[in-house]
Amino acid sequence: MRFVYFTHSLVSDWNHGNAHFLRGVLRELQARGHQTRVFEPADGWSRANMVAEQGEAAVARFAERFPGLSSTTYPADAFDVEAATDGADVVIVHEWNEPWLVAALGRHRRLSGRSLLLFHDTHHRAATAPEDLDRFDLSGYDGVLAFGEAIREIYLSRDWARRAWTWHEAADTALFRPHPEIEPEGDLVWIGNWGDGERTAELETFLLGPVRALRLRARVHGVRYPGEALAALRRAGIGYGGWLANDLVPEAFARHRLTVHVPRGPYARSLPGIPTIRVFEALACGIPLVSAPWDDCEGLFRPGRDFLFAADGAAMTEALRRLLAEPSAAAELARNGLETIRARHTCAHRVDELLAICAAQGKPGTAEDRAA
Repeated sequence: MRFVYFTHSLVSDWNHGNAHFLRGVLRELQARGHQTRVFEPADGWSRANMVAEQGEAAVARFAERFPGLSSTTYPADAFDVEAATDGADVVIVHEWNEPWLVAALGRHRRLSGRSLLLFHDTHHRAATAPEDLDRFDLSGYDGVLAFGEAIREIYLSRDWARRAWTWHEAADTALFRPHPEIEPEGDLVWIGNWGDGERTAELETFLLGPVRALRLRARVHGVRYPGEALAALRRAGIGYGGWLANDLVPEAFARHRLTVHVPRGPYARSLPGIPTIRVFEALACGIPLVSAPWDDCEGLFRPGRDFLFAADGAAMTEALRRLLAEPSAAAELARNGLETIRARHTCAHRVDELLAICAAQGKPGTAEDRAA
């Protein structure tokens, strides 16, 4: 089949986690013989920030690290929706696109009736800023791909969509895998953005405090760290490495003995069942993980076996201390997490799910897919 995807950016993952997942899905689709085409805005904020930080060399580096993947940029004031989607069997539109584009694709779908048109939501705005989603006209769409059951239910209960499917993110295991050849040189690494105050208190409780208490050799990578956040890292003795391109993350995990997960407040409080992509990626790399609380109500993992939950700062400190002191326990935790990812949460699994959705909507794919 021919897939067309409208993303915020394929080239840049600067504060743009959907790029991680999209790259893995596209490579899996291509490996199965499907054709893919990707469009992204020329002035997208993720790409602009990446280039501002690392120059145009970052764009060239993407092409080197992800051969076979490319995107076509378009200006906001001149875009031919009909030409872009000509011959497409399935068109997927990410929710970080502008309302005018979302509406134009819906109008074209109603008039042409040829392509299956799906809206893809991988953010918490449906729960925390529903007015943002109210701007989108999804009346011409065949349905919504929501990255958690809680998001799917919101789309249906607010009548934003006629159909919606839960389509979790997953690990691109062609990239995210263990690197036993790399010797650990630090204790703990955390890869995440400071954000807009959504988890400031949680980061103090579950990251900074335990690192200080245990005097760990720790490092943080991410963006949007204000001055007070950088000062807090220094007080905790944590090194700050800035933005790290996602294809370098597996090596960063391999250079450390463990990691933590500190979910943003909206996910922990309002959107149960959505761990965000960093959990999938960390476990795929075979690094022991300890998580601040979130509700795995969809049964994605085996808490206590795949990773550990820590109810508070004291529990986090004790869990990190024990894993560092007991290498065999840490190794078992890492093996279990990796096992679950490989069994249930790879981009290949998600492509299976996507193709099943497409088949149910009258797009059965290739003979090989139908036989799979």
